[in-house]
Parts: sequence; C-alpha cells; structure tokens
Amino acid sequence: MNMVLAPIPPDYADWLTSLKSRIRAARSRAALTVNAGLIRLYHQIGRDILDRQTRHGWGAKVIERVARDLKDAFPDMKGFSGSNIKYMRYFAEHCPGVQFGQQPADQLPWFHIVTLLTKLQPANREWYAMQAVSGGWSRLTLEQNIRNRLHERQGSAVSNFALRLPPHDSALVHEALKDPYLFDFLGLADDAQERDIEDALVRHITRFLLELGAGFAFVGRQFRLDVGGDEFFIDLLFYHTRLKCYVVVELKAGAFRPEHVGKLNFYLSVIDDQVRAEDDKPTIGLLLCRQQNRLVAQYAVNGIDKPIGVAEYQLLQDLPDTLARSLPSIEEIEAELAGEMRQTEAPSHGIGDNADRPGDESLAGDCTIPTRKTGETP
Repeated sequence: MNMVLAPIPPDYADWLTSLKSRIRAARSRAALTVNAGLIRLYHQIGRDILDRQTRHGWGAKVIERVARDLKDAFPDMKGFSGSNIKYMRYFAEHCPGVQFGQQPADQLPWFHIVTLLTKLQPANREWYAMQAVSGGWSRLTLEQNIRNRLHERQGSAVSNFALRLPPHDSALVHEALKDPYLFDFLGLADDAQERDIEDALVRHITRFLLELGAGFAFVGRQFRLDVGGDEFFIDLLFYHTRLKCYVVVELKAGAFRPEHVGKLNFYLSVIDDQVRAEDDKPTIGLLLCRQQNRLVAQYAVNGIDKPIGVAEYQLLQDLPDTLARSLPSIEEIEAELAGEMRQTEAPSHGIGDNADRPGDESLAGDCTIPTRKTGETP
C-alpha cells in the first residue's frame, strides 16, 4: 500500500531553508564555544605555571612533571605533552589578556595561536590574527601567508580606486589587491613568456586563486569579446564574490608601459557593457607586470576612467638575507670543486636526537618550533 504524502504548505520550502540555516549557525556557535573554553583553559594553565615559576621559583623541569601527571589523570585527552604545556606558558606570557591587540585569541584554533606566537614579531600578530578569523584561514594558509609576508604586500598595488570608486568600495577593492604577487609555485624561470605564465597559472589555478586572495572566482582565460565584428581576448577573467564585480587580469612579461592601461581600460568598458549584470558593481582591472616605475604607473592610471590597479609579480622569490648570507660564495664553491677545500665528515649530533623534540606529535601535527631569539623559548 502506497503512502500518500500530505500536500506541502506553500511556505514550507522557505521555512526549511531558514531552519537549516539556524541549525548550522547553532552548530557553529557550539563549536566556537568549545574552542573558546579550550583556549581559555590552556591560558589558565600557562598562567598558573608562569606565576609559580616567577613567584615561587619553580624550575623548568616542573613542566614535564605536570605533563606526566595530567596525562595519567586524563588519558583520553590530548594536548598535555611537555611541548604543548610550554606553548601554554608562552601563550600566557606573551598574550596576557587572551587577545592579540583587539582580536580575541579564543576565536582561533590552538595551533593558529601557536603559529602566531612562534613565527611572528608582536607588532604583526594582531593583523594576521584578524585576517585569519575574517578569512577563515586554515593553519597551512596562515603559515604560508606569514612566510610570504602578506602584511607587507596587501593593499600595496598602484591604483586609481580613490578617484574612480566611492570611498567604501575604494577601500575594499584596494585591500583586495597586493603588490607584488608571488608566482614561485609555477616553477618558471625569470625569462618566461606571457603565454607560458598564463598556461601555468591556469594549470595551477587553485594556487593562483589562493595567491589572489579570498573572493576570487575563475571565469575563464582568453575570454572572447566581440566588438563590432572584431575579436579581442582577455588574458584572465574573474568574478569577485565579495566585491560583487568582474575583475579583468592582464599579464605582461616585461616592464610596465603607460599604453598598457589604455588597452585594459578598453576591456573594462566592453565587460561593463556586454557582460556585467545590472546588480554587479563596476568591473575593475588588474595589470600584472614584471616590474614597474610606481610614479609612472600612478600617472598612467590617474588619467583612466575605469578603476585599475597595477602590481608586479615574481616568478622567483628573493632569498631571505639570513639564508643568502649562509650560502657559500662562488669562490668557495670553485675552491671546493678544485679540491682546495676538503670537506670533513663528522657524526651528526642533534638531527636524530630526541631530547629537544616536541612530545605530542598526535596533537602538534606538522607544527614545529622555529628558531627563536635567546630568552624567547617557551
């Protein structure tokens, strides 16, 4: 016997959508509450240890004793390794108000906090903490953005946004662009041609979107425009879901020239007329070149009607100064190859030594303790 379903009320679909949204929101709030409680517990443990070491002269070895006793008392809980408790102490010492500036630390997962504390100077922690919360960054994304010094590149592109967009939109668009963009993941040499770079960016579109930043959605490459029977092709076309506008990206393998913005301005006019929907905001352009004279670029975009930004890109990142200084010189390499410098073998001490390793790989995952300045080790 077939069961006859009752007619669905006219407003059922809208009600069900609302109900699902409320359930998801409740689950998110519950997860945030659990995380906030855990972060504050870790902070309290770290503060207690710090106070006792400061006021009562407890030694560093007490941390290993605490770790062992807590593991015995709570065998089903992770997070009480010696290394993790050291992080708790470091957290309490360097973040006494459980905040990174104005950003509450308990809105971040624990190992985001560890990353902020161990891989950044205090002056930059608040910026990355706020970006990680607002952008929903994973820990790997946070680490990559720190490594690539995103805080120095974000909002640095030359643009005419302040002249061509309302103040609120101008600020949002300006912050969405950076300079330079890092394309070292493409595996291309510095002499790569435009088509080679474009091909590689499309092959690595996921990494490309991550470098562009949150909100960029890929529409297509060599996007065809028909203008009065003539064909034109845009290098790369995106739609920005947060800015609610199309973004035309043009690649140049050489240095910036003022005439580049004229062509990009033409493309923006056509997209606005033929592609943009009524509720879309004005299309913006991003010209990516190998190098630019910022003053020349600023004069060039100031005379253009459409909102355009100009930024450099790098196929190879410059080596950090500390690494560059640690590399052998050409003379040293040549001397070694000629046999003038003999390499002596010595047994490896420390690489396989477990004495200084973090003690809870199940919790720490791939989190490692970077080299710190004297006196900063948690």
